[in-house]
Amino acid sequence: MDRPAGVFDVRYEQDMAVVRTGPQWATLIGFLILLAVLPLFAGSYFLSFMILTGIALIAVLGLNILTGYAGQISLGHQAFVAVGAYTTAVLMDSFHWNFWATVPMAGIAAAGVGVLFGLPSFRLKMLYLTMSTLAAQFIIMAFFNHAFPDYFHSVSGIRVNRPELWGIDFRENEAFYYVVIVIAVLMTFFAKNLVRSRSGRAFVAIRDNDLAGEVIGINVARYKLYAFAIGCFYAGIAGSLWATYFRNVNPPHFHIDVSIWYLGCLIVGGMGTTVGAVFGVLFLRIIKELVTFISPILSGMVSPIDAPKIAPGLAVISWTSVVVLFLIFEPRGLAHTWEVLKSRFRHWPFKYSI
Repeated sequence: MDRPAGVFDVRYEQDMAVVRTGPQWATLIGFLILLAVLPLFAGSYFLSFMILTGIALIAVLGLNILTGYAGQISLGHQAFVAVGAYTTAVLMDSFHWNFWATVPMAGIAAAGVGVLFGLPSFRLKMLYLTMSTLAAQFIIMAFFNHAFPDYFHSVSGIRVNRPELWGIDFRENEAFYYVVIVIAVLMTFFAKNLVRSRSGRAFVAIRDNDLAGEVIGINVARYKLYAFAIGCFYAGIAGSLWATYFRNVNPPHFHIDVSIWYLGCLIVGGMGTTVGAVFGVLFLRIIKELVTFISPILSGMVSPIDAPKIAPGLAVISWTSVVVLFLIFEPRGLAHTWEVLKSRFRHWPFKYSI
């Protein structure tokens, strides 16, 4: 990888480090400090934006491990988010568990369900595997709609209370923001290190050519299940935080459109890169907020009968159009654009392009 002029790696640890130079450390620490002090001067609207972005980022990081690195395309990721949400909701509502204990259980439950639906990956690839994960979306949501009505309350939904810790009440967004951001930062750290480990290299080998990976000694079936378990664990954690933020869990909240939106985030940000997941979620979340501002203006230009259709229609058209444009003009996503900009800056004033 390119380094700024005069920067050399003299130890193996330096070559493997994610953050290598003093300016990079200063940037990282400054960014973390900014996240920490943000509630002191940001309004409630921006805090809500950051909370929802953090929750979406956790889910997309899981999908990136499963699809971006391991090559197992999933169209049912939102269903695994629902598993995490329902796990937290049921444990808190029916069994009176503490929220903090339900978060890891939500991830474990989603990972278990993910492994179950990952079993077809032993024999299925590409379109056929995509269809099996699409089936997971409908099977899981049908289960929550019709099974165990005394626990799932598919008609009225399940009320979820915000947590407390050491006397701190997290019912306000200013406090709950820290819960989401801390978990999102930790999950990003773990995702970045996971894909640099032996398992991450095995995932990439399976994605590129699973037959060649098996020839060199990779247990393809086992690592495929690992990818499903880890990716769905992330989805479960995101679902737990989602349920706690909105304080209500109901099957219509977990529509297949969101599963496709998660894939769109990977395409826009750059599939197979951790920073790409961050860029993709931020970019499409900003697009969504812009649509929220523009929709009332456009609604005033049409008849009252058609006005309610503007916002949902414009939301789908906007982000799908962005995904198509990226597929045509920048298929490697914003992560590749970011690398190009960094390389040009490091080699300035000399012409350099990749």
